[in-house]
Amino acid sequence: MNRVKGIAMIISGAMLWGATGPLMQWSLGTFGFSPEFLSTVRLILAGLLLLGFLKLRGVQVTSIFKGRIWVRPLLIFAVFGMLGVQYTFVSAIEASDAVVATLLQFLAPVYIILFVSLRQKKFPPVYQITGMAGTLVGLFLLLTNGSLDKLAISGEALFWGLLVGLTFMFYTLYPARLMQEWGVMLVVGWSMLFGGAFMGLVKPIFISSEWAKFQDVRAIWAMIAIIIVGTVAFVLFLSSMRFISPVETSILSSVEPLTAMIISVFWFQQLLAPPQLGGALIMLVFVTWLSLAGNIKPKKKNAGYSESSAS
Repeated sequence: MNRVKGIAMIISGAMLWGATGPLMQWSLGTFGFSPEFLSTVRLILAGLLLLGFLKLRGVQVTSIFKGRIWVRPLLIFAVFGMLGVQYTFVSAIEASDAVVATLLQFLAPVYIILFVSLRQKKFPPVYQITGMAGTLVGLFLLLTNGSLDKLAISGEALFWGLLVGLTFMFYTLYPARLMQEWGVMLVVGWSMLFGGAFMGLVKPIFISSEWAKFQDVRAIWAMIAIIIVGTVAFVLFLSSMRFISPVETSILSSVEPLTAMIISVFWFQQLLAPPQLGGALIMLVFVTWLSLAGNIKPKKKNAGYSESSAS
């Protein structure tokens, strides 16, 4: 039953995060928000709202700071995990679009498998190597549109897209002990607040001229939607890791790019070119097969490698 609960959480969270991409794309294009401004406002407000909600429920939200050993990992996760995923994702959307950014984020399972293999000093099993190879073939078609002459996306979009996958890997693997000790919502709330505050210090937004854009009431509603939908997606995603492994969590989030693609088609009349669409489908097929094979292969005595070890 717990496994079913975890699968339901990750699918729901992935669909919500997939819907957030087109919403961010529309906000960036319509109102001219910068990735720094959008990320900072969204994280700070979402963090305050989440912590306020926990406080109303009687949770001692500052209890995590009584044990100093947890402050450092919390700050690391806030900057490199929570802010890292948020900022690189928004930057990738600005440099390309929501669909491409979401698909490039989908490289996270490949990074996770490679990381776990290096940590254990073992080659991944054949089914994972096959899954990674198929995913990379799909990525090749997505990036080149089937032509070796030039990339179908800009170098900037590729740069941010690769960083999205890396930060998503860190976001998935790093906070396991934090979540187990203090709960998902408390860790998410503080990491959002600290991550947003860090970005606000790097690029002060409180003196930014972008605040004037909220004179358009649509910008206010867009920000509210991004905060609510994105926060729920984060909580569901991280909560799912209590019941399924990080590798399975990343792979089952395959509904995320599908959601982004469907919404983008109806909202922006935006569709990938046939070779790119084929590449996207190949990526989804291989990572889904990778997940299904993973439920069988690790049970064999000679597998020597288990996805659960990634936890």
